[in-house]
Amino acid sequence: MWKEENNRLSKTFKFGNFVEAFGFMTKVALLAEKYNHHPYWTNVYNTVTIELNTHDAGDIVTAKDHDLANKIDKIKV
Repeated sequence: MWKEENNRLSKTFKFGNFVEAFGFMTKVALLAEKYNHHPYWTNVYNTVTIELNTHDAGDIVTAKDHDLANKIDKIKV
């Protein structure tokens, strides 16, 4: 579940291993580029944490962030 706090929409994803996590990140990167909406994220081994906010709106959470979050949730690894 995505959590909204501190002007960011965030979620942590767990995978079976680093390769699966990296594959997910690659798919998210292509999606983010398509929508010109790039996340702040971290990756440690099998864990990816994504944080979204809209820089053009003053670094707050907007409908653009919720839309990208919904699209990220539909990515299959």
